[in-house]
Amino acid sequence: MGFGQFVALIAAMMATNALAIDSMLPAMPQIGRALGVATDNERQWILTAYLLGFGAAQIVYGPLADRYGRKPVLLVGLSLYVVFAALCAFSTSFEMLLAARALCGVGAAATRVLSVSIVRDCYSGRQMARVMSLSFIVFLGVPIVAPSVGQAILLVAPWPWVFGVLSIFGLAVIAWSWIKLPETLHPQDRVPLEVTPVLAAFKECLTNRVAVGYTLAATLVLGGLFGFLNSAQQVFVDVLGAGKFFPLIFAGIAGGIAVSSLLNSRIVGRLGMRLVSHVALLGYIGFAVVHALVALSGHETLWTFSLLQAGMMFCFGLVMSNFGSIAMEPLGHLAGTAASVQGFITTIGGALFGFWIGQLFDGTTVPLTLGFAGFGIAGLLAVLITEKGRMFHAGAGVAAAEGAGVH
Repeated sequence: MGFGQFVALIAAMMATNALAIDSMLPAMPQIGRALGVATDNERQWILTAYLLGFGAAQIVYGPLADRYGRKPVLLVGLSLYVVFAALCAFSTSFEMLLAARALCGVGAAATRVLSVSIVRDCYSGRQMARVMSLSFIVFLGVPIVAPSVGQAILLVAPWPWVFGVLSIFGLAVIAWSWIKLPETLHPQDRVPLEVTPVLAAFKECLTNRVAVGYTLAATLVLGGLFGFLNSAQQVFVDVLGAGKFFPLIFAGIAGGIAVSSLLNSRIVGRLGMRLVSHVALLGYIGFAVVHALVALSGHETLWTFSLLQAGMMFCFGLVMSNFGSIAMEPLGHLAGTAASVQGFITTIGGALFGFWIGQLFDGTTVPLTLGFAGFGIAGLLAVLITEKGRMFHAGAGVAAAEGAGVH
């Protein structure tokens, strides 16, 4: 594959997850009514059940990918995604839907682990961050359009077809990967699927200061995003009275992440991952604190919410793409296991933090905005502890590695 097609395929793999999350949002009221969900907050389990399955399974895919290779494990995961997305469409109870959603997340977890592992097999340092940012540009087009896709499906078909589209998209990614994706795991990097080497790999992933610190920081920031996704439909419909404009406004807010990812791909090679992400984290916290003050003062409007949220999402894109690359950098020889461990921690932790924020929804935006600010500040503390109080630098022994090119 050429560079462009490689980036596009990685983005498509990532998009299976984004599509499974964001296309649901307009359909949640219909799903709740059809399956007898008692309260609006209870509907948030449709998202959280998926995220918990998605996070938990990542711990398994890494060792499998390091032993058997990237391609076969990816294809198995995508197949599970297709089957259980289809099962969601045929659910006759809320419990059945949640079980199918969790298992769909289990299948999608392969795309998260394998996309990062495949990129790390081929690139490192700032070039890896550039590839991830370019992939994010395509990938983040999905959150921008997914609610509109979900809304469009609901105009012509009942809610089960939202899940049908997921199955069709998953089949397309399977075909593309089967035909065009080579095996990227280097033979010398295969890790035996034995208890001792697997535990040794996990131990290295969980004791590397940089990897653990930036994984924790990413988890905390991600918790704020998942809190927003859990509450978004309720906020726009019940609080801001903008239900019919929800897909359009959501697209504008998500567009902030796409713009920042494009910017990151242009500047990260020159400025470095730490400088860009540290400045962006401070910007994220600044927007979040202002947003919380506006909400607490009772002056929240559709305009203040949308503009401040878009600013936060712009900073979020710069933070997350670089935090992930920094966390992976010292663990290139264990890319599969490292991606699975880091994905497990960030997704499970972020999902639980986000669900907690979502369950605090009280008809205002106050709990949500306080969650953004609180978790952003906690993420900054994690970075400060990891870097021993230093920020905006290349990192000891990392500057040369960040400049490294293709492996």
